[in-house]
Parts: sequence; C-alpha cells; structure tokens
Amino acid sequence: MNLADLIDRNAAFTPGKPALRFEGAVWDYAFFACRIAALARAMQSQLGVHRGDRVAVLALNRPDYLALLYACARLGAMLVPLNWRLAIPEQVFILRDAGVKAVFVAADFAAVAPLLMQALPQTRIVHLDDAAGFEALLNAGTGDGREPHVDFSAPLLIVYTSGTTGRPKGAVLTQQAVFSNGVMSHHMHAMTADDHVLTVLPFFHVGGLNIQTTPALQLGATVTIHARFAPGDTLAAIAHDRPTLTGLVPAAVQALRQHPAWETTDLTCLRAMMTGSSIVPQKLIDAFTDRGVPVVQVYGATETCPIAIYTRLGGDLTRPGSTGLPGLLCEARIVDAAGNDVAANVPGEILIRGENVLVEYWGNAAATADGLRDGWYWTGDIAKRDADGYVTVLERKRNVIISGGENVYPAEIERVLHDHPAVAEAAAIGVPDPRWQEVPLAFVVLRENATQGAAELRAHVAAQLARFKLPREIVIVPDLPRNALGKVQHFRLREMWGEERG
Repeated sequence: MNLADLIDRNAAFTPGKPALRFEGAVWDYAFFACRIAALARAMQSQLGVHRGDRVAVLALNRPDYLALLYACARLGAMLVPLNWRLAIPEQVFILRDAGVKAVFVAADFAAVAPLLMQALPQTRIVHLDDAAGFEALLNAGTGDGREPHVDFSAPLLIVYTSGTTGRPKGAVLTQQAVFSNGVMSHHMHAMTADDHVLTVLPFFHVGGLNIQTTPALQLGATVTIHARFAPGDTLAAIAHDRPTLTGLVPAAVQALRQHPAWETTDLTCLRAMMTGSSIVPQKLIDAFTDRGVPVVQVYGATETCPIAIYTRLGGDLTRPGSTGLPGLLCEARIVDAAGNDVAANVPGEILIRGENVLVEYWGNAAATADGLRDGWYWTGDIAKRDADGYVTVLERKRNVIISGGENVYPAEIERVLHDHPAVAEAAAIGVPDPRWQEVPLAFVVLRENATQGAAELRAHVAAQLARFKLPREIVIVPDLPRNALGKVQHFRLREMWGEERG
C-alpha cells in the first residue's frame, strides 16, 4: 500500500466529496484519484519515470502540485519541490544534486524554463499550463501507473534546506514519514473528515505541504488552496469559504492584523489556527484567541516532515511561550553537548526520533552522519523542558550569543522588545566584541507613526533583562529579511551589520 491508495480509498467512500478547491474550481475525490492515476501513467510511459527516480516541480500552489506528489507515491518516485524564490543557479544546483528526470514548470516561471533546459539538457521540461501539451501527455499515458515493491517505506520527498551556510541539503522523507506526520496532525488539530482546511503557505516547504494539507487528504477532508499568501485574500476566504482550520506563520499573522479587514472579518468558522516555524510573540497568539479562535503551536523542521512537538486542540494551551509536548508518534530529548539529557528548565539541544524523521540527506553521507546519530535527529535548536515535559524553544544553536561566557538567547531580547507598544517586529543577533567575544545587537521595525528612538527601547530592555543581555545597539530598520515562510534570516542581519561597518 502507498499514499496514493489513501486517495483511492477516500474516492471509493465519498467520490463526490470536494477534495481540493482552487480559484473557483472543485476537484472531488473521484476526479482527484483519476488525475493522480493518469499522471502516474503518463510519467511512467511517456517520461520514463520509475521507482526511485526524481521529479521536480516549480510552481505556486495548485491542485496538480498535489496530484504530482501522489503520482510519485504511486510510482515509488520522489518529488523535489523547488523554492520559486531561489535564484536560477540555486535551482540548477538542486536539480543536478537530485539528478531529476523531469521538471514540471508553471506559467509563472516559464521564463526560467529555457535556462533550465540549457543548464540541464538531459532533463525533460513539462509545462503545466500548456493546456494542449499537458493534457495530451496525460491522455497518452498507458499501463497502470504502478511499480512493483512500492509501499510506505519508499522515499517520497527530497526537500532542500534553505542553505543559509554552504550548499543546501536534500532531506529525504519516506511515505511513512508523511503518513506518521499526518497522524500527528490529526491528533494536534482533532482533525476529522468533516474539516475544511485553508492552505495559504507554500507547498515547497514541508509546513505548507504537510502540517494540514496532506493530513486532511489522508482523512478525506476538504482543502482550499491559495496560490500564495495574500492577507486580503486569506481574510476573504475565511469570511466566505468558512474553513474550519488554517495555518499561518507569525509574519502572516502580523500581516492579517495590519489589514483593514481584520477587525470586521468573521472568524467564527475556525476551530483553530495553527502557527509555528519560528518563535511566536504572545501578542500574535492573542490576536486570534481574543477573537475566540484557539491557537495551536507546532515545532519541527524540514527533517521532521515537519511535525515533532506541538500543543493540542483541547489540551493545555495556557503555558506562555511553550510549543507543547513531543508528538504522538515521535520522541524528543533535550541534551547537552555530550548528548546527556539535561535537567528540567536547563537549556539544551532538541533531538527527535520517530518515523517522521528523514532517512538521509540525499547523496551526502557526511551530513547524514552528523545530523542522524543512533536514530536521533540533532536539530541544532535550543530549548528547555519544564517539569511536566512541555518544551519551550529558545533559539537556533548557531544563533545563541555567548557573551563573557554567558549564553544569551535572542528570543529573550526579542520577547521583551515585542512587548513595547512601539515595536512591530524585532530580531537580535550576536556581533563580535574584543572584550566579551560577542554582544547582542537588535534590529527593530517600529509601528506606523511611532516616534520612539533606540535609547528608549534600550531602556525598556534594561528594565527587564540582565545587563549582559542588553543590546549594545538597537538599529531601527524598515523591515526584516525573511525567507518564504516568514522566518527572520539572522545571517542576513549579520551581513547587513557587517556591510554598514565596511
């Protein structure tokens, strides 16, 4: 059995039920299952895609993106989602590294296709929006679109990490990882087949693909897809389509709060809003809970598919700053540098073990050996665990500031800055210092019409944190550099600070 069989089973039980809704079109489960089968037949007979082959996709969110995923599952092939925000040389590196056989390209990125063809002459380019050509490809497929010996153990996804240092690495996730991740999502959201998920996060990240979308399809629920996030469109969809669940990164929540329609949009359809991917300021959680919408938080990584630690709808949501407990189907530890478990409330690195965890970094034995040890994935994230086992994520390990022998967690500084009424966004980094090794530095985006200066903000932090945690300097900036999921790119902040100093 493979993941595509779950779509077939849902199509058998509820053939006419909407599976995917997109820009006014509706695919019911019967059509979705037929589309997957047709695409698998075409990939196999016309493109020569077989078990173990890699297929890439360069597109905004759309139903055929998901059809490609499940067609790969049916064949035992692997899907490589391409981040459309990357530069062409970065995309070419990924395609070469993964050794892809075919790339499916949407019209939005048609200008990129000739460059990919030039760089990768042996790779087949398929244009998703060439209606005649793509439909002809589907119609030309023969056979049953299946390969022998394909089951949940087969690799399904190669998702490349952001590559903030060095070259990106391709995390290999099996069908079992996606399935186990889905079970944990069902547990986290108390999700049922009656739910209606609104997906606005990009499918090229495991968050947009796997926190709510594929779990909903496993159950036979309905998913409304937006090509990309836009605050006005998201609020309009909540008001008119009435989803029961949605997922938003902190930057998206902030964008909704600042939109003119925020206060007047009826949110009562939502059973819960999921957030995560970075540390979430309490005021962003309050934005929804004050409107009667429970907020569940999730912690994870590309390498964990991504669900690993979460709060649960109906569970304890009262612990400020906590991202919850280890998930239903995985384990978590907090350890010191030697790999020993630390005591309660002592910071350490998060380790995750479970079937949701990657099996390797594609073609990179050294990175695999470093990241996976005795079955545990070493996340590089720092957290502490209270006496009841609830985890609070503090920082990326490489972002921890060591000042005069003291560990300073940027999240502490950011939390205090976010509490100031003039601050819209804040991020802290460590910068070199000849005396203390490193000292904190903060970047702040002020709210509209705010007039406060750096001195007042430093005084606000000084009143609440130890002196060694006080930013040496607070830099007022118009915005913060972020990746596609809204995570602040601390390495870019360090580059900005270095550029200012020549």
